[in-house]
Amino acid sequence: MIDNRKVRLMTKLAMYETGEGKEDIKLNRFFRRDYLRKRMLVSFLATTIGFVFLVGLIVLFEMDYFVSNAVNMDYFMLIRRVVAVYIVLLAIDVMGSLVYGMLHYNKSRNKLAKYYRMLRHLQAYYKEEESAAAEREDS
Repeated sequence: MIDNRKVRLMTKLAMYETGEGKEDIKLNRFFRRDYLRKRMLVSFLATTIGFVFLVGLIVLFEMDYFVSNAVNMDYFMLIRRVVAVYIVLLAIDVMGSLVYGMLHYNKSRNKLAKYYRMLRHLQAYYKEEESAAAEREDS
């Protein structure tokens, strides 16, 4: 006989495993510290590459100014400003990535805890069925 509660539970488990659970299960392979380090490293690299492209585009766009004022420009001050902007932008981006990563990791772990509770309930159903089948065989 079909147990509707068990079917509903199995359906919920399958929907989670094939949907948002795929990412959560992959995320479960990491410790929180390792996951956050990975996110921060990716954020650092993306910010650095994006900033280099942005500075390159600004230099190309303002090439007239740089060529006409090449002798009179204070290159040390220009480089200091660019580095200061880079450091501020990098700090904001990495901290944002850290906060978002912590929230995402905690949310994922909470969903996985619920998933594992449902798996334990399913395991209990199977144990009940085994014990009922064993009782029927004995009688």
